Amino acid sequence: MDFTNAMLFTEDFRFQLGCFSVEEGRFANVLGQERPGAVDLKGAYVIPGLIDIHTHGNSGADFSDGDEEGLRRMMAYYGKSGVTSAAPTSMTLPYEVLEKAFAVGRKVHDSRDPGSARFVGINMEGPFFCEKRKGAQNAAYLKNPDLEAFQRLNQSCGGLIRFADLAAELPGAAEFAREASKVCTVSIAHTDCTYEEADALFNAGASHLTHLYNAMPGIHHRTPGPIGAGSEREKVYAELICDGVHIHPSAVRMAFKLFPGRICLISDSMRACGMPEGESDLGGQKVYIKGRKATLADGTIAGSCTNLFDCMTTALSMGIPLGEAVKAATWNPAHELGMLDEIGSIRDGKLADFVICDSQMNRQQVYIGGQLL
Repeated sequence: MDFTNAMLFTEDFRFQLGCFSVEEGRFANVLGQERPGAVDLKGAYVIPGLIDIHTHGNSGADFSDGDEEGLRRMMAYYGKSGVTSAAPTSMTLPYEVLEKAFAVGRKVHDSRDPGSARFVGINMEGPFFCEKRKGAQNAAYLKNPDLEAFQRLNQSCGGLIRFADLAAELPGAAEFAREASKVCTVSIAHTDCTYEEADALFNAGASHLTHLYNAMPGIHHRTPGPIGAGSEREKVYAELICDGVHIHPSAVRMAFKLFPGRICLISDSMRACGMPEGESDLGGQKVYIKGRKATLADGTIAGSCTNLFDCMTTALSMGIPLGEAVKAATWNPAHELGMLDEIGSIRDGKLADFVICDSQMNRQQVYIGGQLL
């Protein structure tokens, strides 16, 4: 299939008018010569399929349920929303619950349903967190870093863990990061660590910050904490929940300046995403949904009710330049997954996952592997 008159988001992170083709599910002839009979997109914007590396659920399902039908429903929702790849994210739960969910994840990874997003890995969020910054994680299941448990879980899913999250100040954190970073991205999360403790974990192999600002100390001029430590390192990327609830617009703009070119937009969506208001569940805890906000009974903000495409357009409404916002939802997460050879940009040979939008970035069509959803 051939397309012409497309405003293509290319690997220099800007839009260029030109043509492209899809051959055997992959991009070809990107910005090459126009071919006869090509579909005229009339200047529509074409961006890579979005990649959500931190998402618990949607459509009434949660990855940690360990329910195959529910996980497949989640992946179908991602695809329809323009999120063509996702790394479903676990919660702080007993190891046996996680092992079941991870094994189900492997099944879905190995047999993608037509029209569904690609299952590109697992984000292991917990249980290696501190209680003070547990947020919506269940304190009953918190543990210190355990490399053997991590390795067993990774084996249960065929090596699909792409992120391992932990609090930098916990006993054994540095040793865990040193070994786990050899097989996946290690991220500082749900932590009360100091600048020095975060710095030590980065030295040990961590290279990522989970949902920046949330469940971690804020920046203070005498105690810059993990945000200060991460911002100084060019190889540290940071996630950002840009749903209009978790972070003030000024702090969103600040994050893009603190981590130039290194922000990964995420949804942190929960099962209530795509569902009506009311009562829901997150990691075995009751959650109450009103408008776009989800809270525990004590008022703690839980995950989001927003998909990644909407988070990207919210970032635009907050003043983030178009190229930066698209890169943060495509190229950057692919980089952190270690999958830039396959997804995250429009280039000859890469998987033809893309979204066609109008000039206001309203989603019009979604293609996965060159197939229109």
